[in-house]
Amino acid sequence: QVQLIESGGGLVQAGGSLRLSCAASGRTFSNYDMAWFRQAPGKDREFVAAISWSGRTPSYADSVKGRFAISRDNAKNTVYLQMNSLKPEDTAVYYCAATYIFSSRRSEYDYWGQGTQVTVSS
Repeated sequence: QVQLIESGGGLVQAGGSLRLSCAASGRTFSNYDMAWFRQAPGKDREFVAAISWSGRTPSYADSVKGRFAISRDNAKNTVYLQMNSLKPEDTAVYYCAATYIFSSRRSEYDYWGQGTQVTVSS
């Protein structure tokens, strides 16, 4: 069992930046591949970024490529999402998730945090 707690969300103007954090506890964090997903009102939860247990193979949705960066610190049991050049369409609840299977598919993820709200004003 892995418990995940996101933080760092908030209200930011378009063009601004935020850094989300996801702190993990429970089983060995470094065994898991990690990802960020997001869900806007009335829309399905969608993949944002993923990173392997070693941190060497990040993957991004096309909509955030070049603007967002995922990273992890296994010593701190934490995964991060640096979000730059934010747009109003990035507004959503952002969730971190853990899996043993590196994937962009929501169904592959076994553990989820409660989410953190990101709102980007125009």
